[in-house]
Amino acid sequence: MVPSLPPLPPWCFSGAGLTRKVAVALQQPLLLPGLFLLPLFLLRGTALPAEIKPLVESEQLLWISGMVGHVDTFRIPLIAVTPRNNLIAVAEARKHSSADIGAKFIAVRTSTDKGETWSPTTFLDDDGSKTDGLNLGVILVDEEKDLIFIMYTICAHYYHCNVSSTLLIESHDDGRTWSQPRNLSEMIGTKMFAPGPGAGIQKRYNPKKGRLIVCGHGTIEEDGIFCLFSDDHGKTWKNGGSLKGIPFDQPKKFFDFNPDENQPYELSDGTVVINARNQNFYHCHCRIIVKSFDACESLPIENVIFDETLIDPAVAAGVLVKDDIVFFSNPANPMKRINLTLRWSYDNGKSWVKDKIMIWPGPSGYSSMTTSNNTSSNEQYIYLVFEKGLNIITESISFVKIRIK
Repeated sequence: MVPSLPPLPPWCFSGAGLTRKVAVALQQPLLLPGLFLLPLFLLRGTALPAEIKPLVESEQLLWISGMVGHVDTFRIPLIAVTPRNNLIAVAEARKHSSADIGAKFIAVRTSTDKGETWSPTTFLDDDGSKTDGLNLGVILVDEEKDLIFIMYTICAHYYHCNVSSTLLIESHDDGRTWSQPRNLSEMIGTKMFAPGPGAGIQKRYNPKKGRLIVCGHGTIEEDGIFCLFSDDHGKTWKNGGSLKGIPFDQPKKFFDFNPDENQPYELSDGTVVINARNQNFYHCHCRIIVKSFDACESLPIENVIFDETLIDPAVAAGVLVKDDIVFFSNPANPMKRINLTLRWSYDNGKSWVKDKIMIWPGPSGYSSMTTSNNTSSNEQYIYLVFEKGLNIITESISFVKIRIK
C-alpha cells in the first residue's frame, strides 16, 4: 500500500502530483540480476549492502528568491545534521542580483523534527556593500567536539579587490549562536581557495581518524582541487593535497583538464573519494573522481578516473555514504541544468544501480545531501537541498526528505 503523502503548501510549486507519482513508482522492487550479485559477493568476500527502495516522503521550499527582506536571490544550498541530530540548512542570500559577485548574507534555517518544520530565516555575517562579497562554502560538523563550522571565501573573483581570504565561523550550541569570522590566511596563505560548495567531512576511519577535511577549488587560471585539513578540531588548518588543472596558471580552453567544485566522502576502508565538477568537459560530459589514501595529504594523478555514468553539465553535486551505500545527486543531463536525479551504488561508486529517482525534471542546479550517522537511532533518511525553478534554477531552494529503507 502506498503511504499517503501530505499535500504541499500552495506557495510550493514543486507539484505534489510529481511526488506522488515518484512514490508509486518506487513501490516496485529494485532487482539486480542474481548472476551479477554472486560473483561480486565472492570477489569481495563480504556481504553486500541490503538493497534499498528509496521513497520521496516530502518536499518543501526553504527559500524563494525575492521574497525575504532585501534578498534578490538565494543560491548555493548546504545542509547538515547537527551534533544533537537536528538539521541545519544554509544558503547564500545575494542582496542585489543573482550574480556570483556582489554583497551577500549567509541565510540559515534549522529543524528539530527531521525537516517537517523549519525555523524562520536568520542571517549571519552581513558583508555590507562589498562588490565581491562572501561566497559559500562548506558546512562541517565535528562530532567529537559537538562543533559546527561554516567556511567561505571573500574576494573570490578579485573584482575590485586584491586579496582573497578564507573565513571560518563556528557554533558550540548546535547552531543557535555563531562566532565572529576567523581569517585563516595566516595559516593557509592568501591564494584564492573556494571551499566546496557542499559538506566537509570528519574522518571516521584510519588513517587520521578524527581529521577534519575541506576540499574546494582555486581561480579559473590556477584551478583544480585543493584540500585543507585540521587535526585539532578546527583550531589550526594546513594545506593538503591538490589536483591541479592543465595547463596550470593559464586560462583554460574547452576540453582542458579543469577539475572544479567538488564533494569529498569517506569509504569504510578509510579512503577519501572526491567527486568533482568537470568544468571544461575533459574526456566527457561527466564527473571527475580522485581518491586519496592518506587523508587528503595527496591527490595523485594516477588515482583519477572519469565516471561516464554520472553525466553532468558542469555543476556542484551532492555525494554521501550511508550504510556503505554511496548516494549521488545532480542535474543528470550532459549540457543543461535540468533533471535533478538521485543515484546510488552498492560497490563504493564502481557502478551505479540502473534504477534512480528523478527528484525534479525541470531547471535544477547545485545540490547537497546529509544523513544521520548515529547508529543507535537507526534513522533511515537522507536529506537533500537543491536549487529549483520552473524557468531558471535561481527561483528557489527546495528541501527533500527521502526514506531509503
